Parts: sequence; structure tokens; C-alpha cells
Amino acid sequence: MVEIGKINTLEVVRETDNGLYLDGQELGEILMPQKFITEEVRNAGWADVFVYSDSEDRLVATTEKPKAMAGDFALLNVVATSKFGAFLDWGLPKDLLVPFREQKATMMEGKSYLVYIFVDMLTKRIAASAKLEKFLDNTPPEYEKGEKVNLHIVEETELGFKAIVNNEHWGMLYKNQVFQTLKPGQKIEGYISKIREDEKIDLLLEKPGYEKVDAISQKILDELKQNNGFMAVSDKTSPDMIKALFNISKKNFKKAIGNLYKKRLIKFESDGISLV
Repeated sequence: MVEIGKINTLEVVRETDNGLYLDGQELGEILMPQKFITEEVRNAGWADVFVYSDSEDRLVATTEKPKAMAGDFALLNVVATSKFGAFLDWGLPKDLLVPFREQKATMMEGKSYLVYIFVDMLTKRIAASAKLEKFLDNTPPEYEKGEKVNLHIVEETELGFKAIVNNEHWGMLYKNQVFQTLKPGQKIEGYISKIREDEKIDLLLEKPGYEKVDAISQKILDELKQNNGFMAVSDKTSPDMIKALFNISKKNFKKAIGNLYKKRLIKFESDGISLV
């Protein structure tokens, strides 16, 4: 099945002065304009192409890769506005439309917004929506505690950072558990902390439980090696200093150096820690 708004592998049917026509199966033949044709494609008889509608609403195939595809959330810049809505730069000659009905607030030229890219099944046009909630939490969250997930940071709130989990659910990273700089649109790996009774998802950037100590311990060892085997830090060092040096909490730092000491990888000095 050929998917509009996605990369498809399509077979060459015929060639004309306009370009190659590819087998779009139930969608009919799809034109791949001459400027995208290579001898490699001619010889292979097929091509990996992105399928979308051109300015005349005809399906076309391109070897150019957009910044995001249908089903993706992406932070994109508004390059123009009109009576139809806002137009986003998504890396293709035809800009991506966000109709007014899909805007949470009026979008402004020059600003960037996190949007969801979708295909209107009636018109077969690709569009974007800033109303992210329409596309999230439509299925029950079935995650295990400690499970690694992909996060897309949406916005900072009083509690912390709202994030999209695996392109399917809302989640929350609480401020007192975040020890690095985050910004809207950023993609990062995280972990499930817990699924609450109301099916809200609490997230962590460090793996919960003892497993996270190993990664943090390695980070401390790496920093020690880069500082000639000694650092003037200990369990008495301030939380702010620990955060600045290692991007971790003091609690996790104390666990890590205790673990390293038990394994005889470091030793405690009067003014810090050093490699054994």
C-alpha cells in the first residue's frame, strides 16, 4: 500500500518528457519529475520517493526528504501567512499549510511551532495541526516502569516539561528531576517512572532503580580521567555544584561515588575523590 506523506519504494512504469511515472497502486500512476531522475533509478527500475501533492493538488514523487513526514511531530518555522492559514517550511518546495481551524492561537510569521503532520483522507492533502491533544492519548498507555522511550519536549510549565512519549501519549518530566537544559522541539531518550491511576505518565531522564547508578558512575570516572584522576568534590559538595559538574542530582551522585568506592575504583581524599 502506497502511503501519502511517507517514503515509498515504487516501481517505474514508463518515462515521458515530464519524467518517470511510478506505480502508485490504488492511487494510480505518480509522476517523478525529470529533475529527480538519475541513471541509477532508470537502471534499477524503482525509486525510494516521498509522495505528496503539488501546488495543483496532483500526487508527485520526489527524492527530496522533508524535515518531517505524516505521523510525525515537528518544530517548524512559519514562513508566510494568508487567508488560508500559516505556511511552514518543512524542507520541500511547497510549504506545509496549517489551516486556521488547526491553530491553537494565530500563528505568526518568523516564529516556530510544534505541530503534528497528517493527511486529510478526503482531499489527500498533507497538512499540519498545532492542536496536538487531538493526536495523543487515544490508546491506553501500556508501558513498564523503567522502559526506555523516545521523548519530544513540547513546553515548560510550572511543574516541569510536557513531553510527547513515543509519538502517542502525553508525559511529564518534573523540574526537580531534570538536571540538564531542555527546550521545546528537542528530541531525547527518557524512561517511564510510573503510570498513574488517571493514566497520566511520569517520566525520568535517568533510568530508575540501581541500573542508573552504573551510567552515572561511568560519567564520574570519565570526568576524573579528564581531570588527571582527581576532583575536589565529595558528599559535602553543594547540589548546585554537582549539577553544574555532572548534570545529575546530589542524591544520585552520592549513590554513584559510594558504588565506585565499594568497587575500589575511587578513594576518598580529605579534599575530594581520586581514581585508584
